[in-house]
This record gives sequence, structure tokens and C-alpha cells, in this order.
Amino acid sequence: MTNNLLRFNKKLKYVVFDFETEGLNLRYSRPWQLGFIVVENGTVKSEHNLYLEIDNINISKGAAKTTGFDHVFYDKHKKDKNKILDFFDRYVYNPDYYLVGHNVLNYDTYIHNNLRLDCGKKTDYSYVERIIDTNCLSKAYKMNIKRPDDSLILWQYKLAGYRERNMKTNQKAMLNEFKIDFDESKLHDAIYDVKMTNELFKKLIWNIEI
Repeated sequence: MTNNLLRFNKKLKYVVFDFETEGLNLRYSRPWQLGFIVVENGTVKSEHNLYLEIDNINISKGAAKTTGFDHVFYDKHKKDKNKILDFFDRYVYNPDYYLVGHNVLNYDTYIHNNLRLDCGKKTDYSYVERIIDTNCLSKAYKMNIKRPDDSLILWQYKLAGYRERNMKTNQKAMLNEFKIDFDESKLHDAIYDVKMTNELFKKLIWNIEI
């Protein structure tokens, strides 16, 4: 171990984020909820539970059931999607912050792009080099794979696409793995998910040398 590892970085700054969306289509589904927390030096500095006003929103039955989408609640709390995106992107494109999430390389990065396109902005994945995907780290933990000396993001992309029968690395499975207390009924609510992902991340960086 060396002091270059994230666990020893006393100035570590990161954002944990999660989107809830209309459906699972990576090209077209748009987010209606964004949850994210800002963490600096091990302390949560702020948390944000935001509902985006999406034109002609079309929540699939499956997505509504999984996330507990409530149209009345949504209509009451939704805000301008452009302002929410601009606020979030201040962190996304700030090189001082890592971006942490569970399965974000396979999903949320694409949803973020869909939101940018829906707001009339250009595709911009320049932030991806700073992503830490706890699903990828979970696979490395389960298979006892050490990070090589090359790019962290390339290593994660290899893990993101890897599948192994009977190996479960979803959020619920990994919370149970590390005996982190959680309320299963609240999973798939964006702000609750990011809080649980943060707890998982803190466990993983002490078990994976990154």
C-alpha cells in the first residue's frame, strides 16, 4: 500500500450521483430525478434531491413500479431541467472532483448525455476519466482483481462489461456483503441510493487499492 491511495487522500473531493429515469433505453430515456451529494475530506458538504421538469414525460410501467414514481408528487416538486443541469454540471466538469456512482459507466453517463441533448447542449463525456464506478470496484473485490498501473478508467470499463454467472454486484447485494444497514423499500430513490453508494464506496476503497 502507498499513501497515493484514495483512502489516504485527506483532500479527497467527490460527488456521488444517481438518476431515476423514464425507462432503460440508453439513447432516449430522460431523467426525472437526480440525487447527488458532495463529499469533501470525508464529510458530506451538501445533498441535493432534484426533480426535473421533462416535457411530455413518459414513465414506463416498469420504471414507475421500481422507483415508486408519483405523478402528483413529481408535478409539485419539479423544477427547470436547464437550471438543474447547469448546477450539476458545475461539479461534473470540475476537475477537482471525482464522480462516484453504482453502474454509472453502463447507465448514468448515458442518461446524463440524454439530459444534455434534451436541454440543447452538446455531447461531452470529457469527465469520464474522473469516474469511479462502485459496481466495477465490487466486481474487482469479488474476484480479487488488483488494479494494474495503467488507466483507472480503462480498467473499470473492462470490469463494467464483465459478467460471471452467480456473481451479484448490484447495490443491494453489496450492501449486504459489507453488512451496511439499509431500508430496501427506499432503494431506487435517487437521493437514498447515493447515500448508500457513498457508504459502499467507503468500504470498497479500504478493500481495493485504487
